Amino acid sequence: MSQTDPAASDESRSQSDISLVIQALSEGRNKRVRKFIQRMHPAKTAALLEMLDSDQRAALWQQVDPTLEARIQPHLNQLLSTELAGQTGEDSAAEQAEQAELRRNSRVGEVNHLDAVRKALGAGRLKRVAKTLRRMHPAKVAGLLEALPPDERRAVWSMVDTDRAGKVLTYLHDEIRTALARELDMEDLVASAQHLELDDLVDLIQGLPEDLGTRLLQATSGARREQLESMLSYPEDSAGGLMNADAIEVRADVRIGTVLRYLRLLESLPPQTDMLMVVDRQGNYQGTLRLGALVTAEPTRRVLDLMHTDISGIPVDMDAADVAQIFQDLDLLSAPVVDANNRLIGRITVDDVVDLIRENSDRTMMQMAGLDDEADMFAPVLVSSRRRAVWLGVNLLTAFLASWVIGRFQATLSQLVALAVLMPIVASMGGIAGSQTLTLVIRGLALGQVQKGNIRILLNREIGVSILNGALWAVVIALLAVAWFGDWGIGGVLGAAILINLLCAALAGLAIPLVLDRLGIDPALAGSVILTTVTDVVGFFSFLGLATWLLL
Repeated sequence: MSQTDPAASDESRSQSDISLVIQALSEGRNKRVRKFIQRMHPAKTAALLEMLDSDQRAALWQQVDPTLEARIQPHLNQLLSTELAGQTGEDSAAEQAEQAELRRNSRVGEVNHLDAVRKALGAGRLKRVAKTLRRMHPAKVAGLLEALPPDERRAVWSMVDTDRAGKVLTYLHDEIRTALARELDMEDLVASAQHLELDDLVDLIQGLPEDLGTRLLQATSGARREQLESMLSYPEDSAGGLMNADAIEVRADVRIGTVLRYLRLLESLPPQTDMLMVVDRQGNYQGTLRLGALVTAEPTRRVLDLMHTDISGIPVDMDAADVAQIFQDLDLLSAPVVDANNRLIGRITVDDVVDLIRENSDRTMMQMAGLDDEADMFAPVLVSSRRRAVWLGVNLLTAFLASWVIGRFQATLSQLVALAVLMPIVASMGGIAGSQTLTLVIRGLALGQVQKGNIRILLNREIGVSILNGALWAVVIALLAVAWFGDWGIGGVLGAAILINLLCAALAGLAIPLVLDRLGIDPALAGSVILTTVTDVVGFFSFLGLATWLLL
């Protein structure tokens, strides 16, 4: 029976590690490279550096942690040691220059990490990139990643520390988050997620493809997993989807001194904690105890004497937009979340509400142009063109409708060429006036200010505004047209058409978002296209129709 030679086995394992490092290096899997280096003996790493060509050696040295450099250097030959020490010195000098520039720019509010990172990438100095990323907030890192084209983005992502990668992922848009999450080894993705707070982990799982989200959930165990599964059971756009289960609970009959001693036993307070939640023995929500009142009260007083009951518990199934409105109206930093039985199950903090508001704002702005707010700005040309083609097609149909109206008056245009010159003025004025009303109503709907009880008042107001503005600008533009073409008939027709179009634009700007909202369609998505069609068609029809009737 043959026996395995231990020396041969170690040699085989060593060769295997070296092959894996080289393969990972060639694939740009820098996180994997760093893991291999950390497990390897410094002498083995030195041997690997000596066997690589100059480009591979420079790339590998960029993945060596500064704390390991001093342990690897003694195992290198003199020439190679001097060469790599020179690289380290260049990196340090460049970093100092970069820091000086950033300090100068920060004084004028122009800190630009993007240029610094791209310069470091171009020079192959990934250590410099890693140091820059460590100084940045995860949200800033996410913004930087989204501002880079895909190849550079992958290189920078490979230099983000694993313990910060999960937090960075939560700030990315869906398409980029998915792509970068798949760049990680599953082991690294799980490790990065363990550093997240529970609500951030929920957001990450919900934002990842189902296969990755399921594996992250399976990698969590114990009480944390139970809380996670409970929070994932609520819709993402509900109060339960925004909730975190880290509320600190106290009972009303407890003395303030007891509460203070309990808080001192905690390692730290949850983020955004401005109040404690008061519950009874069954966990039913009763009110809040503000920290300001807590720290200034006599220790012998009871929580009941200091608690506030002005903040009602937010139902767990409340729509997220309504939650944001409550935070805005009441200027809250945090708020309790209760179930159908008024049992406290968590709290919502203002940072999550701010994220929600920002996301909704981005979505509305992008949808008005027919774009996806979660799409990658640097997506391939073919993918981006396919996404935009549908919206261009819709606009083409509306343009054909306006062209058809113009076509009905070919005879008029052939006899009065001046009409063709003035037509865009009518359509443009109507479009601007209508968009003002449309924007006002959409905002009012979003804030809950436009409701059934005040629609008639708003309608009368907008009609009044459109008549006054229409009369004013009808006179001004009519006089300009007379001065230009010397024809009072054309001036009068133009003024009348503008007055008619501004009045119709106000009516359409009010009616379109109300009808779309009633149909369950986002007014910000389709409102502008429909409004443009209405103002173009009405403007052209009224102008050319009046000209045909009165001037021919």
